Amino acid sequence: MVSILWNVFLLSIAVFVVAHVLPGIRLKSFSTAILVAVVYSIVNTILSFFAFPFILITLGLFLLVINVLVLWITDKLIEDFEIENFATTIVAALLITLCNLLLRWVF
Repeated sequence: MVSILWNVFLLSIAVFVVAHVLPGIRLKSFSTAILVAVVYSIVNTILSFFAFPFILITLGLFLLVINVLVLWITDKLIEDFEIENFATTIVAALLITLCNLLLRWVF
């Protein structure tokens, strides 16, 4: 349970950093980033489970598609989190994934 909370916390830091670095993303506060991380994690787990064959066939590249879709869904579900357009969503998904991987590696 602690590791799940730690991963959500690291993801919320990644979301917060990317939202402040990338123009086109509006994030109300860090508590919103935590909510985004929780919703993102839940939806990502569900979609990754059902898309496992595609992930396997594409050697993991389909995870980028899933991350973009999950970020778009999260944008639609949370009022205090907005992404300007689809191109920004693609870039943000990539940056959040990379930032989260870096944070997990460091911590």
